[in-house]
Amino acid sequence: MSTGALCVAQVACDHPAPVEAICDQFGPERFDLVLIFVSPDADFTTLTQSAIGRFGGADVLACSTAGELGREGYEDGQIIAVGFPSALFSVQTYAIDNLDHMDQQAVTDGLIEHRVALGQRAGHMAQEFAFLLVDGLSRREEHLTTLLAAGLGPMPLFGGSAGDGTNFHGTWLARNGVVRQNAALVALVRTVCPIKVFSLDHLVPTDTRMVVTRADPDRRIVQMINAEPAAQEYARLLGKDPNQLGTFTFAAHPVVVRLGDSHHVRAIQRVNADGELVFFSAINEGMVLTLAEHQDIVRHLEDGLARLDRVGAPPPQILGCDCLLRRIEAGQSQQTRAISDILKRRNVVGFSTYGEQIGALHVNQTLTGVAIYAPPAPKQV
Repeated sequence: MSTGALCVAQVACDHPAPVEAICDQFGPERFDLVLIFVSPDADFTTLTQSAIGRFGGADVLACSTAGELGREGYEDGQIIAVGFPSALFSVQTYAIDNLDHMDQQAVTDGLIEHRVALGQRAGHMAQEFAFLLVDGLSRREEHLTTLLAAGLGPMPLFGGSAGDGTNFHGTWLARNGVVRQNAALVALVRTVCPIKVFSLDHLVPTDTRMVVTRADPDRRIVQMINAEPAAQEYARLLGKDPNQLGTFTFAAHPVVVRLGDSHHVRAIQRVNADGELVFFSAINEGMVLTLAEHQDIVRHLEDGLARLDRVGAPPPQILGCDCLLRRIEAGQSQQTRAISDILKRRNVVGFSTYGEQIGALHVNQTLTGVAIYAPPAPKQV
């Protein structure tokens, strides 16, 4: 299906020939980039290797998901492919391996090299953005986004952390058939289409605060809150039994931190056997966490996406990275169908993540993405 600048294809992960089906849906269009968001129920390695060379000269970037955003909104068990036509987009992609031992200078040099090459090839395309896919269990997103954002200058950066459903066992990335873990994929994009990078969250801080008094930042573990065992103290503040804490509780009762003039979610992933809280994002001793409450997620999403509309222009297509915890919250509040209807009507395609990136920040419980508007009409001679 194609409703704008991007081409979108979708097949079930148990399809006997998924790449062939995607090619049939794409038709003869030539692409600079194809993104493939793959359900964890699919055979990721076989799929991505069978895609080698199937889209002409396009680079093919793929990641495993915590759910898909497709033609019916929230989806499961699907493979979503997004093609960037060469007539409208020029793209430079590369991989960053071994995130635990990144050579910062090499990453910076590589970023500059690819930006220069893209500028030389597509200087006539005035709009630009950078898209990041990263191993959602690497625990290296903050360091990576800070490094990349510093070198990108005015080029807006956004992205998502690859997922594994609600299993948290292993996430997968691939570039042109080479499967990777503990890695990231970067796409630098220039286009003739107007674009807007955005991030939405529907959470409002309350007056209930707590202080991280012992933590292991490298492993994103909080051991003590307010000088008490972390899970026990978090549960006390919620008025709950510590033994009842789980994914649904964390989605319903998020915590935020203040960065500058705004608050950003620091989502809890799970409680470990020692009663410690394991987070999706970086956490440090001395950090003040604030409990947040939810605005109406359906109304907030509708209003937020409506603000992306432009007078006299058709609604944009949106490439989105939507946090797994938003999907869980929607299910808890029986609003999955309502949110799916909005995503479908607003042309949102992408995947559910273990975290999102916007600029130099790694965040949680947001819908982050890029709105891509119809290209300008050719000038009359």
